[in-house]
Amino acid sequence: MTNTHPSDVPFYLWVILAAILFTQSTILFINARRNGHNYWLWGMIGLLNFPTATLLYLIFAKRMPRRLWKRQ
Repeated sequence: MTNTHPSDVPFYLWVILAAILFTQSTILFINARRNGHNYWLWGMIGLLNFPTATLLYLIFAKRMPRRLWKRQ
C-alpha cells in the first residue's frame, strides 16, 4: 500500500475537483432558491463533497412535501 501526499497529486486534478464542486454548489444553490428551500445552506453543502451533497438534496429537498419545509 502506498501513501500519497496531497502535494503528489497533479495540479490539474485539483483544478478539475474545484470545478466539479463549484458547479455542483451553484446548481444546488439555484435549484434550492427556485424551489423555496434554504439556498445558502445547500450551496455551502455543495462545496463539501461530490456527489453526496446532490444525493442529499434529491432525498431531502425534492422528495419531501413542501408543506413540511414551510414554517407556520
